[in-house]
Amino acid sequence: MIITKRLAAGACALLAALAGGIAPAHAADGPPKDSPKVELVLDVSGSMRATDVDGQSRMSAAQQAFNEVIDAVPDGVRLGIRTLGATYPGDDKEIGCRDSKNLYPVGQVDRTEAKTAVATLRPTGWTPIGYALRGADQDLGTDGGTRRVVLITDGEDSCGKPDPCDVARELAAKGTHLTIDTLGLVQDDKTREQLTCIAEATGGTYTTVRHRKELSGRIKQLVKRADTPVETPKPTQGTAECATAPELGAGIWTDREQFAEHRWYKVKVKPGQELRASAGVGADRAVDRDYGVLVRAVSEGGQELVRGSDAGSGRTDVMAAGLRYPVFKAKKDDKEARTVCLEVSNSFSAPPSVKRDPGLPVELAVDVVKGPDNPSDLAAFGLGRGWVLLAVLGVTGLLAGLLWGWLARWRVAVWREN
Repeated sequence: MIITKRLAAGACALLAALAGGIAPAHAADGPPKDSPKVELVLDVSGSMRATDVDGQSRMSAAQQAFNEVIDAVPDGVRLGIRTLGATYPGDDKEIGCRDSKNLYPVGQVDRTEAKTAVATLRPTGWTPIGYALRGADQDLGTDGGTRRVVLITDGEDSCGKPDPCDVARELAAKGTHLTIDTLGLVQDDKTREQLTCIAEATGGTYTTVRHRKELSGRIKQLVKRADTPVETPKPTQGTAECATAPELGAGIWTDREQFAEHRWYKVKVKPGQELRASAGVGADRAVDRDYGVLVRAVSEGGQELVRGSDAGSGRTDVMAAGLRYPVFKAKKDDKEARTVCLEVSNSFSAPPSVKRDPGLPVELAVDVVKGPDNPSDLAAFGLGRGWVLLAVLGVTGLLAGLLWGWLARWRVAVWREN
């Protein structure tokens, strides 16, 4: 009897040990390393005490919104929380402008722990946005997966250095595919301008929110967007001439281009295929009026094949242009790929006070698809080719002239009879 009880107790202990060993290991696994990562960066500065969000303080509204967001985090997303201005209440600017900490580490979310951490926050200090963004970049790491920062603040940076817009451009230039979305709890022009600049520098979005439900809904949307599979742009670096240009395959590529610069890239296109390419140049800083973007396809010998362009004047966020170029078979067994040189250039300029580095963000989309079989096919993106277009225009003009002449003679005849 005693032996039986001991065996039963031993078995129970073994099962408990196995269960205890298995459960933590399962929990520790969490989302894989290539899963998306999101860091929520929350302003906890003294101005968050203001009670203008649905009759409650900005801080209380943000805490409630965070609780809703934490409950709704998809299982495949690694989430973290960073604060700015949460700990130092004093007047020493040097200390206050380094007041940012990682409140909850990026990883699998323990909802109870994350909510408990958020509940401890009280409006306190300064608004070191630039410093916090650099910290968020480090929190997210570079171990794979998309990287997104969602910044929630009720005002512009109160420190000045580092400038948040410069930090956003700096992070974008690192090529680690960091996207920063910004949410403003106030609508003053300076805050909107700064938060828009931060977002646009990294391909993110800016949103003004006035109500708690809007805040939680927008953050949920951005966290869910991080979980949506998208093609990650690949960094490249164009050159000053086609001969030394990088060869690009189908996909989305990112680069940086100085004001009024020309950059070259190469694409291999086989006979029977059509090259489709578009390039967008972002105006992530103040630029002069009147600007344009040009995309050209050129042969290795320097002959222009086709071009696409766009131009504008006034305030813009991005200017884009595209082209399509089919490569036809010279003979039935023609299989040798052609090298098509792509030139992307811009005519942006800016006042001397505007920083030149890093250059303007460029996104280049390249695709190679099955092209039209007949060189005389005018449906290829409206491209007329040689004498075919000339003949069509000539015949059209002749018919229009004959019709107009006949109508004129008929009207004269009718007038004489009356």
